[in-house]
Amino acid sequence: MAKRVLIIATDGFEQSELIEPRKALEAAGIKTVVASPKSGEIKGWNHGDWGKSVPVDADLDDVEAEDFDALMLPGGQMNPDVLRMDERVIQLIEDFDDAGKPIAAICHAPWLLAEADLLDGRTVTGWPSIRTDLENAGAEVVDEEVVIDDNFITSRKPDDIPAFAQALIDALEERGEVDEEDDEEEEDEEIEEL
Repeated sequence: MAKRVLIIATDGFEQSELIEPRKALEAAGIKTVVASPKSGEIKGWNHGDWGKSVPVDADLDDVEAEDFDALMLPGGQMNPDVLRMDERVIQLIEDFDDAGKPIAAICHAPWLLAEADLLDGRTVTGWPSIRTDLENAGAEVVDEEVVIDDNFITSRKPDDIPAFAQALIDALEERGEVDEEDDEEEEDEEIEEL
């Protein structure tokens, strides 16, 4: 069964930070679902002006962490600033973390991890203007293209997208191998019982 990644975004998402990782995930055979507090379409931000619109696949109230293998949070300044005021968004982030599922956040999106109070003792990166906020939330902040700390994957900016997308794909593949091993163990146990 194909892995599924939930992408949460709203108007003002950094266009490249949603569209490019999504393409990479889908090219790797991973299904993506865009959920938003807004229905219909959401509009991206591209180089200082409004960019392309992306269809919204699901309402936030209709998605649950248990139905997905990972969460991806694109950046852009407006997008996470609006989303961090939405209780449902924060609850979903907490649910993914409680389940130990990968959460990938790029650029300004780690703001959402701070809002969910998940950064204490974690190592992350993000856009330079939010690094003090991340430190104030208890994180150790480093300046690297991709930082992996347990189930968190964070990156700084659009230039980091290839490494960011690959880290999320790798995390899903690792989880897939664990699932396959678990299935094999169950099959072995069933054979022994016969």
